[in-house]
Amino acid sequence: MSTDSGHTAWVLVSMALVQLMLPGLAFFYAGLLHHKSVVAMIMQNYASMGVITVVWFLIGFSLCFGESGEFLGSPATFGAFHQVDERAWPGTDVPTLVFAGYQGMFAVITPALMTGAFADRLRFLPYLIMIALWICLVYAPFCHWIWGGGWLARWGVYDFAGGIVVHTTAGFSALGAVHLLGSRERIANAKLDTTPHNIPFVALGTALLWFGWFGFNGGSALGSTGSAGFAAVNSEIAASTALVVWMILDWVKLKKPSLVGVCVGAIAGLATITPCAGYVRPWAAFVIGIVASIVCYGCCLLKSRMKWDDALDVWGVHGMGGALGSILIGVLADKDVGGFAPSGELFGKQCVAVLLAAVYSYVMTILLLLAIGLVFKLKPSMDEITDVDKSFHGENAYFDSNDSKYAGTALSPRSPGSSKDNSKTGGVHFLNVGASEVETAPSAPSAALPQFLTEVAEAKESGDEPEKNTKLDVKIAK
Repeated sequence: MSTDSGHTAWVLVSMALVQLMLPGLAFFYAGLLHHKSVVAMIMQNYASMGVITVVWFLIGFSLCFGESGEFLGSPATFGAFHQVDERAWPGTDVPTLVFAGYQGMFAVITPALMTGAFADRLRFLPYLIMIALWICLVYAPFCHWIWGGGWLARWGVYDFAGGIVVHTTAGFSALGAVHLLGSRERIANAKLDTTPHNIPFVALGTALLWFGWFGFNGGSALGSTGSAGFAAVNSEIAASTALVVWMILDWVKLKKPSLVGVCVGAIAGLATITPCAGYVRPWAAFVIGIVASIVCYGCCLLKSRMKWDDALDVWGVHGMGGALGSILIGVLADKDVGGFAPSGELFGKQCVAVLLAAVYSYVMTILLLLAIGLVFKLKPSMDEITDVDKSFHGENAYFDSNDSKYAGTALSPRSPGSSKDNSKTGGVHFLNVGASEVETAPSAPSAALPQFLTEVAEAKESGDEPEKNTKLDVKIAK
């Protein structure tokens, strides 16, 4: 079969859109965490891009889509992208190379989804080993069984864009990791502060994820077709509806609408519509958006009641959202859209596949971590967990005069050549633009800032300045 340039272009664009989702996920998760967990979270997500892409190139694609060995595809079929070229992938009119690249983006983001659940509790090296093994032993089997022509596909199980293959496996694997690693409070032996440190990061991450999801779901049609149109429009409707319903639920429960809530609600809608995006009509996407918010919201409350420290509700939103959407295929599928009709038999098959994915992913992840733990220490110490950014990576997202390698030397109460007392500067930083150092005044209450500014104005009027130069003094209050 020959390739089509229009369809190929759409899949290439979709590949880029899905890649963009991973930085979006990193910002989304990082904003919800403590400010000393930001680097570690973003690092875990970005490392997934590198490690999983390498694994995908070497054996991952072949394990998923190679000649079937029933449990996995043969590593010899497409290992190191052998025979992955410009020829059309069977059943499509896009090149095999483009198909492999696009599918690789799904592999990259799936283990990254788990990071929000066990935030702060898994050391970096064990994490890298875990995701490399997980992609081969958890993701690859279900990808092969459903998308690679395996036994679940032959049995009649459907998953348009990853409700089972991506979200259910990641969500229930995340829950298994949480149960094995335990809570952050237990490790730190201190009460946990779950206040998001940067809500604009959460909103930015949501925007990038939502934008990229058009490639995630729309691109899964593997062509610029009517199916891609249904998938994209259904994604928008489900996400928007879930956002509104989640906002209402928050408004009723918390007495105020929450920006974090509407962001999480949109993600819940997107995760739930994913498996059926190209199989249902827009009215069904609207229904799915309503049900997604109610069910996922309830799961998040259940998690809190059960005291599971799933830090960012990965199980409640991604795991249960993906599972719910996969099951609803058996109820809401439209034959004129997806080519098959809903039925009791289909509903039962979808339920069995979801249950299998949930149990297998949960158990296998626990076994993987236990095996890795025999060789490497999994969890941080009590001291390390208080600042995982510096403990794991020697970096902080936000610098101050105490821990920044750029902080320079603190000024004495009276700077050389100055008649003014700098002890009242309210912790103000002086940055000489173009200079190679930052000078930091001693910290004092921020209320001293207006007095300091008045003194600066008086000094300039009298010509009494510490140093005459053409550089700009930028003053930044702590």
